[in-house]
Amino acid sequence: MNCDRIARLYRWIEYAAFGKSLARRRAAFLSDVSDARNVLALGDGDGRALVKLLHCARHASVTYVDASAKMLELARARVLSHPADRNRVEFRRADARLMQWDERKEEGTYDCIVTHFFLDCFDSCDLPPLVDRIARAAAPEARWIVSEFRPANYFARMLIPVMYAFFGKATGLRTRRLVDHHPELLRNGFRLEKAQHAWGGMLVSELWSRSRGFPN
Repeated sequence: MNCDRIARLYRWIEYAAFGKSLARRRAAFLSDVSDARNVLALGDGDGRALVKLLHCARHASVTYVDASAKMLELARARVLSHPADRNRVEFRRADARLMQWDERKEEGTYDCIVTHFFLDCFDSCDLPPLVDRIARAAAPEARWIVSEFRPANYFARMLIPVMYAFFGKATGLRTRRLVDHHPELLRNGFRLEKAQHAWGGMLVSELWSRSRGFPN
């Protein structure tokens, strides 16, 4: 998936479809990670959520990864408009499935993972190794914020395939159905601490955590 073609329109596409509901899902548990020091944010797009994260987690350094150069450009511009935050973010253009961690600096060091409307871009073949890869980068007591769509009602089951079809045409996304991320996070030692739902359960925000006893 590469959002270059729709990067500058994405915000307005989102607002047209969902209003501010997705933004509220992204912000749901920021206060729970205000003490984060080393954050990995994956596929978070144009930087609106990043600015809120930086404002909430005042002492955090963020590694911000996206496959779209245009999205990274927009995110970088938003951060640059906040001078106090501009040195706190490392922007990386990469495919998260292939990204290699610097084991000396990164593997097992991120105390907060952020994936907003990201895991739903991967099919049942790609999602398990992707979650494994992310989990290896997470610290022993890491927290993981997830925002996702869920096929929780009739409306969601009708709308989600339409969304996949649109993003398939616009971005090259090959995934065509939601894959449940819960088993993969559980398998990597994470436990669901909190959840909030909107749109009858179609939109969900989750806060996961992992105990130090789980082998990394």
